[in-house]
Amino acid sequence: MDIPEREWGSTSDDQPYFFLSYAHTPPWGPGGGDPDHWVHVLFRDLCTHIMAITDLPAGSHPGFMDREMRPGDGWPQKLSENLANCRVFVPLFSSRYFTSEMCGRELFAFNERIRQAKDGGAPEALAIVPALWTRVDYARLPDSVRHIHLNESTFPDRYATDGIYGLIKLNRLRDEYEETVLRLAERIVRVAHETALPTGRPRDYESTPSAFRPRGAGPRQIRLTVAAPTRDSIPGHRDPGPYGEDARDWNPYHNETPRALAAIAGDVIRSLDYRVTVASLDDEDTGDEPPPGEEPGEERQEPRSNGPGILLVDRWVLTDEERRRRLKAFDSGARPWVGAVVPWNRADAQCHGDEGRRLTEELERTLPLLLDRGRRADARSAVNGVPTLKSFTEVLPGVVASTTRKYLKHAAAHPPPGPTVPRPRLVGPSQPPYQEGGTDRGGDA
Repeated sequence: MDIPEREWGSTSDDQPYFFLSYAHTPPWGPGGGDPDHWVHVLFRDLCTHIMAITDLPAGSHPGFMDREMRPGDGWPQKLSENLANCRVFVPLFSSRYFTSEMCGRELFAFNERIRQAKDGGAPEALAIVPALWTRVDYARLPDSVRHIHLNESTFPDRYATDGIYGLIKLNRLRDEYEETVLRLAERIVRVAHETALPTGRPRDYESTPSAFRPRGAGPRQIRLTVAAPTRDSIPGHRDPGPYGEDARDWNPYHNETPRALAAIAGDVIRSLDYRVTVASLDDEDTGDEPPPGEEPGEERQEPRSNGPGILLVDRWVLTDEERRRRLKAFDSGARPWVGAVVPWNRADAQCHGDEGRRLTEELERTLPLLLDRGRRADARSAVNGVPTLKSFTEVLPGVVASTTRKYLKHAAAHPPPGPTVPRPRLVGPSQPPYQEGGTDRGGDA
């Protein structure tokens, strides 16, 4: 090991060093045994090594995996507690892992904890140590895990080609398995102490979204549009703290985080396996009038962009006449798959009182379509004023899901280029096959 022994941690708390996240293999055939037996063997071996290379006291729990829970334990609560307290998250990558709803929720919850620490001003702490359970196609990894470094160079060569499952199952590769598990345990301990990720608050497991797109779903894209003033365009009496040189610098929760809201929103959306484009309302082609034949506010059936969109709007933007006009035009042309979120910091005294009420009333006149759409889509908390950073990161996934559903429902389907292929038809056993130009005597399939 390449770091001094004294740096290997002593700890006085009971945080498990790692949370082992793996995709459950479904049983098959009669008497097939436990299909996840070898995952449990890996877990026990990791725990043994961690006990050996740290000074954890007797009775400690070096790691956590779901099969360690006792009968009667509330498993959703237990999972959430360990995700909020473990020091390192260890996903066992396999093809099945990226289609598992449970694994997707676990990864989202841990990524949220990392994001909350960063939003609070803590240094970047990527406390995720992935391991290859089976060989995976790197080109097909979800976008939500592409930032996670696999670091295969520290492991034996056969690890990359066979994965831990291959090493553990082949007796002739036993030495490679033992070395791989020892190196993985060392890395878990090292990352745990280099990152020192703060503990988090357990979140409700059942309402946690997945970090992976559903099976068969294509690439997903969200366009974020920020409608906010810049520091040089706010009224003279307005606190300049939340603003910067560009609308995308807007930070309504500057009392809670030094990060711009667009950056925080981008992290949340990427953790849901979307790609994100961030724009300013100042740069959007809103259009002053709807196309011929359409009434203002009419829901159009052709997309302006290649996916759903979300408007992040600061009510203070309404003090600028030109931006107010652009915002109204944006609202009148908003497709069904465009939603809105209205942050309104409850700790910002200038957001309340008479001026706050006036801006709220002005927003109702400026964004009638988007506000009504949000309230009808059960996103009332998103459009009525999101009071805290925590609330914002909780409501945003719901708005993403809602706009995506509407896009899939309303956006026109575009068939691939090329000639149209006739639909095949079934032919009865005593009937001649269908021939082009002849009579089709078969029925539709």
